Amino acid sequence: MDLHIKDFIHYLIVERGLAQNTIDSYQRDLLKYEQYLKHVEQIQTFNDVTRVNILSFLKYLHEQNKSSKTIARHIASIRAFHQFLLREKVTEQDPSVHIETPQLERKLPKVLSTEEVDALLGVPDLGTPFGKRDKAMLELLYATGIRVSELVNLNLEDVHLTMGFIRCFGKGSKERIVPIGRMAMEAVEAYLTKARSSLVKNKKGEIALFVNHHGRRLTRQGFWKILKKLALEAKIEKELTPHTLRHSFATHLLENGADLRAVQEMLGHADISTTQIYTHVTKTRLKDVYNQFHPRA
Repeated sequence: MDLHIKDFIHYLIVERGLAQNTIDSYQRDLLKYEQYLKHVEQIQTFNDVTRVNILSFLKYLHEQNKSSKTIARHIASIRAFHQFLLREKVTEQDPSVHIETPQLERKLPKVLSTEEVDALLGVPDLGTPFGKRDKAMLELLYATGIRVSELVNLNLEDVHLTMGFIRCFGKGSKERIVPIGRMAMEAVEAYLTKARSSLVKNKKGEIALFVNHHGRRLTRQGFWKILKKLALEAKIEKELTPHTLRHSFATHLLENGADLRAVQEMLGHADISTTQIYTHVTKTRLKDVYNQFHPRA
């Protein structure tokens, strides 16, 4: 059974070209599914799996207090896997066909106010190379709305300051061009001309735009630690994640009249329904403002 999962993962990498995080997620879900089938349902081949077995697995996840979002992700992984097995003639039927996905609660993303963004961007100490780096990273995230994985994967050749844009690769290695504003350009230029060389030290061949104290490419985990420290210094009490600046970027653009399609393109969303969540955020924020300031609210 494990061999079929490996074949499926290979298919996702080679033919679908999915992002590594997505592939890791599929693999985790399917290995858990396989273990359950073997040890609980006593099933040794995927051809013997029935709809009842899958429902039992989903019930097991529910009993483990997994969220509806996690269960929905498992269903998507299982469905894609069984479709692959049927297509490859490993199985004779697809037991996942009539499995329903649970209704998901759409949580509105947390965003920072413009004042909170200003406070966060004002924290890095520009008298140090690390401060210049941190300032450049925060300004770039807020100016472009790129994902943190896209930020840390930027190379020197992806930044075009004279033309005012960056090139990044999103989910599924899809390339997109995103404009950057003056303040972000100035912060990145200051980092490149006055700080990066002292951080890279003797690793002259390093192509990563943002590097850590070893002079190597900064990781997502490394950025997360930096952000937590800066948020603490900025006295931001809201729960802050690396995605919060992306959410804030989109919300602030829409609040100021940006076109939804343009925001979708800058964020790299394949489906505009993903971007539309930010219109709900702006409506909620407008309602809060109304309730706070209207004399008869």
